[in-house]
Amino acid sequence: MTETRASSQPSDHPSDGAGARAAGGPAASDAAAPAAGPVDAQPGDAGPGDDAAHPAKAAPHGSAGSTLRKGGAGLALAALGVVFGDIGTSVLYSMRTVFSVDGGIVRPIPEDVYGVISLLFWSITIVVSIKYVLVLMRVDNHGEGGVMALAALARRLYANRPGGTTVFLVIGIVGVALFYGDSVITPAVSVLSAVEGLGTAAPSVEHLVVPIAAVILVMLFVVQRFGTAKVGASFGPVMLLWFVVIAVAGIPRIVEHPGVLQGLSPTWAVMFLFAHPFITFIAMGAVVLAITGAEALYADMGHFGRMPILRAWFFVVFPALVCNYLGQAALVLEDPTSTKDPFFLLFPSWAQIPVVVLATAATVIASQAVISGAFSLTRQAVQLGLLPPLTIRQTSKQEGGQVYLPAVNLLLFIGVMAIMLAFRSSAALATAYGVSVTGALVVDTLLLLVVVKPLWRWATWKLVTVAVVFGGLELTFLAGNLSKVLHGGWVPLLIALAVITLMTTWHRGRQLVQLERRKREGSLADFIETVNADHIPRVPGIAVFPHPNKETTPLALRANVEHNGVVHQRVIIVSVLTANVPHVALHEAFTRDELGYADDGIDHITITFGFSDDQDLPAAMRAACAGGVLDLAQEDMSTASYFISRGALRTGAGKGGMVSWRRKLFVAMAHNAADPAARFGLPLRRTVTMGSDVEV
Repeated sequence: MTETRASSQPSDHPSDGAGARAAGGPAASDAAAPAAGPVDAQPGDAGPGDDAAHPAKAAPHGSAGSTLRKGGAGLALAALGVVFGDIGTSVLYSMRTVFSVDGGIVRPIPEDVYGVISLLFWSITIVVSIKYVLVLMRVDNHGEGGVMALAALARRLYANRPGGTTVFLVIGIVGVALFYGDSVITPAVSVLSAVEGLGTAAPSVEHLVVPIAAVILVMLFVVQRFGTAKVGASFGPVMLLWFVVIAVAGIPRIVEHPGVLQGLSPTWAVMFLFAHPFITFIAMGAVVLAITGAEALYADMGHFGRMPILRAWFFVVFPALVCNYLGQAALVLEDPTSTKDPFFLLFPSWAQIPVVVLATAATVIASQAVISGAFSLTRQAVQLGLLPPLTIRQTSKQEGGQVYLPAVNLLLFIGVMAIMLAFRSSAALATAYGVSVTGALVVDTLLLLVVVKPLWRWATWKLVTVAVVFGGLELTFLAGNLSKVLHGGWVPLLIALAVITLMTTWHRGRQLVQLERRKREGSLADFIETVNADHIPRVPGIAVFPHPNKETTPLALRANVEHNGVVHQRVIIVSVLTANVPHVALHEAFTRDELGYADDGIDHITITFGFSDDQDLPAAMRAACAGGVLDLAQEDMSTASYFISRGALRTGAGKGGMVSWRRKLFVAMAHNAADPAARFGLPLRRTVTMGSDVEV
């Protein structure tokens, strides 16, 4: 049995740069996940959208584009627009929520104000500046960050330990589920908090806040299908203006009341804690709103790199946030009634309407980043076999990471509008907001503790220190927010529970389906022996059979022989694996196996993609021909026929492995999965579907 791997890529390779990081990707053998990415049109297959970009045209996935890579300043500016929208707009509601929580239990007196400012400053410093920017961003999975990439890294580091990969997969699922809860709440609370500034600037139109916010959100979700390529260029400058404005608004108040600077001392947080432990605990549930979006710094590291994000944070975002929070604190000390809206009251009356407009733009950008993140995360989940195949449309020919998922967009829209109309104010929504945020923080810290020991060989005392400092603070945040579950905190928990149920059901259902299919498919080696021994007639043409492995026979191939009595002159069985890394360079991703016979025209080829790569099979096959993996010309693939093995799913009485309601849920999810031909970019006129029913 002969196997060959593509070892080099010619300069005229048609897929040069497709599906690969700028610095290259890992080989297919680097932690490929066989259970995650078969392409035999069965539930859980990893696949691209129906409009996946041609590899010849696609830029490196996850890159910010060649124009952004011209200099650190350009990347830092772009990072301002994509990475910091959420945390940058938290100034709109964080301080207001602290002083309104539990009927105003935190009072606008110096002792409480200094304590709150100290809690805010040191929470941002410890969680964002130290944990995410200085520590976690040094832990990447081939340049990518985020909970999914971190979980994949943990699975790779502990691949040889029994049960280890399953545990980290579950942790990753929990982190993803919490992110979805955040994705539903962020657009609603952000846009509402900005538009509510109208109530301060023009009280007569306060009753229009919710309708205006609803119109903005409708427009936001409608334009998702067009992608963010055109408007993305303006995100950075708008957010730079936003950070300049909020810093300038706070500085005059600090100058007028310089005593507020003493709130930056950690002693005030400690004194506040010992003097009022219960009030501090309640306040922590609102203080956490100041660090919403911290996960975005890490998740978007693959788009911009660590240093541009670090520079943007320490030179622009962090100073601007500190100046604004200090300014709001000084205003509250001067005028205790300003706690109703300390952010907008920082500005003179003539500037409030323009600031409302700018704040609305900033919150739309923050919402856009979260929605785009949900699209990207969903694609990764699909390619890791955690969600059913969905229609994924590439919205840019240059940026591989810019995708649009109609189903996810619709579900997010319904969720955002529902909770906005139910809660009707950012103050009410802020209560629900903290649970998903703090849960995601704890998941990241847990995974950090898991990976740094084998990765950096940390001593036990370092791990304990990190667990106490980061974990202790974040668990306090989480506990403070769990106390508000009955007052809205149940929303993100319910969303997370629904997502966890869907993902675990799909993952388990796929395993059961694969077991059932293997029984029907039979041995591929025995099948080839029969074809050659019985001299089955060969007909002209190239037939491509997507199939998850090379051990069993594609049902469509078996059916073609049994019913038509022929085999094509050239048969190529194609398997796709999804690696536990974001990107795999195509010139390293091919493995060919002649299946025991060098002259019978039946070959098997394995293509390994990263979980963030587009999976366009025809383009990948052309790339295999160009790279010498297949002894065919690229033009030959333009006439190839694709045979998909796809049978109907139905629940079977007495079947084990899943309870009845989960089997029904799995079948329902499978029935709503995207069309395989569209998912894999297969030409409809040259694609045939064959198969038989499979019981779950």
